[in-house]
Amino acid sequence: MSAGFSSAFRDHDAKDRVRQAVDIVDLVGDYLQLRREGRIYKALCPWHDDSRPSLQVNPERQSYRCWVCDLGGDIFSFVMKMENVAFPEAMQLLADRAGIKLDTRGSGSNDAKRLLYQALAWAEQQFHDYLLRAPDAEQARNYLHNRGITDESIRKFRLGYSPEAWDWLINRAHETPYTPKVLETVGMVVPRERGSGGYDRFRGRVLFPIRDPQQRPVAFGGRVLPGSPEAEKTAKYINSPETPLFSKSRLLYGLDVAKDAMAKTRTVVVMEGYTDAVIAQQCGFGNAVAVLGTALGEQHVHLLKRFVDRIVLVLDGDEAGRRRTDQILELFIAEQVDLRIVTPPDDLDPADFLLQRGSEAFSALLDGAVDALEHKIQTATRGLTATSGLHVVTQAVEAVLATLALAPRLQKLPDTASQLREDQVLHRLARFAGIQEDRLRQRLAELRRQKAAKGAQTSSKLAAMVARPSAEPRHPQRVILAESWLLQIVLEWPDFLPEIRAVVREEQFRCPKRRAIYGLAGRLADAGQQPTFERMMLELDDTEMKSTLVQLDDERQAIGRLDAAKELRDLLTVFHDDAQACRTADLADVHASIEAVDEAKALEALVNKLRTRKGISVPTDG
Repeated sequence: MSAGFSSAFRDHDAKDRVRQAVDIVDLVGDYLQLRREGRIYKALCPWHDDSRPSLQVNPERQSYRCWVCDLGGDIFSFVMKMENVAFPEAMQLLADRAGIKLDTRGSGSNDAKRLLYQALAWAEQQFHDYLLRAPDAEQARNYLHNRGITDESIRKFRLGYSPEAWDWLINRAHETPYTPKVLETVGMVVPRERGSGGYDRFRGRVLFPIRDPQQRPVAFGGRVLPGSPEAEKTAKYINSPETPLFSKSRLLYGLDVAKDAMAKTRTVVVMEGYTDAVIAQQCGFGNAVAVLGTALGEQHVHLLKRFVDRIVLVLDGDEAGRRRTDQILELFIAEQVDLRIVTPPDDLDPADFLLQRGSEAFSALLDGAVDALEHKIQTATRGLTATSGLHVVTQAVEAVLATLALAPRLQKLPDTASQLREDQVLHRLARFAGIQEDRLRQRLAELRRQKAAKGAQTSSKLAAMVARPSAEPRHPQRVILAESWLLQIVLEWPDFLPEIRAVVREEQFRCPKRRAIYGLAGRLADAGQQPTFERMMLELDDTEMKSTLVQLDDERQAIGRLDAAKELRDLLTVFHDDAQACRTADLADVHASIEAVDEAKALEALVNKLRTRKGISVPTDG
């Protein structure tokens, strides 16, 4: 069977049942924030840095397409791309979502990732039940209550506790499919350095399950209990290691419960600790999340931009928190994100501030959050005046200008908010430092030129590769266009297919993907089935093939109705002329070869060329 077509799940009835049961709008909406525009829905594309919604979801056709990435498909290809899985696993995930049981005999290792998800869900349940009921977990329950976390929040966030035994989880898994190797793969068990076997990673810790946006547990954060034997010899917090299901740079704690509130407010409140996020949610700030033991990074920004327009960063009020804020500031300015920053007073962390001073005080704190540039100015100039000394004042000005240079100047749009903000900053710096504003603008332009020069140097090799002419001859543009138009006619008027196949052979298509789609249409027709868009999407498994078919169908709908018979005659003429040109070129090659070498070698070269064009391998002896 050709690559890209259904193989692992040959039961098309089951595949069609899944397709009918899962609505693509609901599916995409679980991953991205959708907005309805007429008959379609739009969202920020997760596969490129999207500032204007480029991803379109078509509920009538049950398909999606990003016009920037030129990617499209159906529910299966969407899950394949979002979850980075092959078709069989995407099929299984969607079937589980729809409550449809599949016969997956013979699917082999395709169930491996599903087993990992199940193992973590099982572990989460074990830890949660132990925290709620076990007498030995009384100390853990007291710790959470003393931190201000209610029983309702314990259940909402599925908090748990791992007892101090070295093999408690391993022993409980004996009668389950979750072998020590499976538990090691998902980060719950640590292999012993000497000898065989392993031990529980999170023993003696309160556990905070980390879930993906689909509410599946993928990792844990563990907090050692104060006064426990482990407290003096280990880190206060540890997280799961990187696993096939978990990357700390791609997720945020509490996102699964916060995303609805984030969608409503178009704002997210990001904190440092798990407890901070839990307490904030408990106090009515439903859009609160926390980082996972690392600073916010580029992938976090891209993730959050799917849901919100503004990010409010609330880090600890101590000096270390202020330094971490400054470290990530440049990233947000370069990404053109509306970032607001606030630090609680008196060295309080957000949870303590909320518990001591209440929700109203915290709301006022958030309302007073300053934008990223203002924060940079405040930190760079804190305690300085124009009389503080030329060197320190110049250093502060240079730090602000270096940060400002990361945001591209919008030369063609001088009245934009970004440009007006830049003008305000430069005017303010000029007054503060006693430097002419023109001099500051010159220095800012110089920093931007240096930045651009570095970027140009980095991409010089790539530019040379792009400029290098291709070794293969360029395909005639009219033939490439004719391939697309011909397939659009097949999608719109499949009754023309027999007439088309009488003239156009599959191997005449220059584009491999369009060639495969044309071949699929022919095989469906031979089997007595109409090669409709829906039927071919059902047959295809490969995401790139699905994307090509969505593109063809979009183009078909965009061109509207046409004189199909006349259009078809013109297209068939193009293919006929192209075939004739190929035969003429082959004959010319033979004549040229005869002049240079003997006739036998020339004929052998022609035969090999024709074999290559038709995809026939050269026979070998034996």
